[in-house]
Amino acid sequence: MKDIHFSVGIVSLLVVTLLLYGVRAALVGRARHDRVDKDGGSAFVGKRFMEFGYWLVGPLVASLDRLGATPNGVTAFSLLPAAGAGVAVAFGWFGLSCVLATMAAFADIIDGLLARRQGVSSDAGEALDAVVDRYSEFFFVTGLLVYYRTSIPIFVLAAFTLLGGYMVSYATVKAEALAVTAPRGSMRRSERAIYLFFGAGFTPLAELLAGPSRPLVVRQAPMVFAIAIVALVANVSVIRRVRAIMTAIQRRERAPAADARPEVTMREKGAEVVAPDGAFPAQVAP
Repeated sequence: MKDIHFSVGIVSLLVVTLLLYGVRAALVGRARHDRVDKDGGSAFVGKRFMEFGYWLVGPLVASLDRLGATPNGVTAFSLLPAAGAGVAVAFGWFGLSCVLATMAAFADIIDGLLARRQGVSSDAGEALDAVVDRYSEFFFVTGLLVYYRTSIPIFVLAAFTLLGGYMVSYATVKAEALAVTAPRGSMRRSERAIYLFFGAGFTPLAELLAGPSRPLVVRQAPMVFAIAIVALVANVSVIRRVRAIMTAIQRRERAPAADARPEVTMREKGAEVVAPDGAFPAQVAP
């Protein structure tokens, strides 16, 4: 089976499900979701597309719940297609890598929804999910690094994509550890995944249209564009987050000095008594 078949299949499935969701939205309204309402969209991934994604996995969550699947089991399973996606993209099978990476991404969404449905959400589950997310992203971007190893400019962009992804997550965790609020930022995990997977899915179609004689950057324009936009926006977002975190910490460190209440010095019969401002001074015996 040729890679173009995987690409056509995943793109066709996307178009069909988007049309079905459009009909559903026109008839009964948008598929609102509490998590989407709380999290909101961004300039790079709209809120309505996020609602579409949650609507799409809803039946899968219900089916897995009836089958007795566990959230941690779904999380662990997602590593398999994620690793397969990394291997596929390393060999230039972009369509197949998109199919496998999309399976892993759906599992990443499903595990949290399944945990809430079963009432078993826990910090331990969130920790496992965060670790698996890092490995899944590592698999895919490392596959890109292997594939583009002979094209230095694209290789460097892919390296900054990997760096930006990890630093966005690190900045958020560091802010939480320091008890400051980090700005929301751009190119979070879900946004990076959508751009990279879309780039992979459309690349075989672009190669078919461009022909083998065109330069690599033209033949694989969707993938190269996705890598470039993720690398740029993620690292700019990291810089903005770090600046905001440092400003918040500096403001907090200056606050005690500014709010400190001055001490009141009292002199009575040659004795010096120091009392806090507003406190009743201690009586000094003559």
